[in-house]
Amino acid sequence: MELKKIKIDIKNDIKSKTIQFFIKRIIDIILSFIGIVLLSPVFLIITILIKLDSKGSAIFKQVRVGKNNKNFVIYKFRTMVVNAEKKKSLDINPDDIENFVFQSRSDNRITKIGGFLRKSSLDEIPQLFNVLLGNMSLVGPRPEIPDVVKYYPEEYKQRLLVTPGITGLAQISGRGEIELGKTIYYDLKYIKNFSIILDIKILFKTVFSVFRKEGAF
Repeated sequence: MELKKIKIDIKNDIKSKTIQFFIKRIIDIILSFIGIVLLSPVFLIITILIKLDSKGSAIFKQVRVGKNNKNFVIYKFRTMVVNAEKKKSLDINPDDIENFVFQSRSDNRITKIGGFLRKSSLDEIPQLFNVLLGNMSLVGPRPEIPDVVKYYPEEYKQRLLVTPGITGLAQISGRGEIELGKTIYYDLKYIKNFSIILDIKILFKTVFSVFRKEGAF
């Protein structure tokens, strides 16, 4: 398992970079506010398209686990039919959690406009409000759902010591199609090597990955 290749003392790394994490928060506030203002026409257009395509709210809300294991509500554009979570349960094997993959290419709950939004990653842009509120960052480990976190072994829980992000090292390394074990590996590697410069690199690579539609479905 790739996670075993690195030994990480996450807490010490975070303490040693307090100033950089503070600067990161300032950058998050500025960029998320600018993004919300500039993308407001896009928000309106996507909302209309979702409403025309299927019944239900244009915004999907879900409880996720954030920094220090605290739950918060994440915002996304709805890409599935209403009550999709009730129509299919997660197939999690606690004894093989490292090979768990959250998304599926053949999910029949995804709407027509939802498929486009996922491939283009436009479904994620409402999370700019999460960033502005402070329960997410532009860059960081993706926030997990509680039903998966409850099966986390101790080494996995280290990723909960930082603010989750819209994108991260794991996302530019495979996005939705890599196993949880590899995702954790990339997340801990990101925290270990965190810097403002690394965040900037990840943001730029995210843009290129989205345009190439790598690992998106």
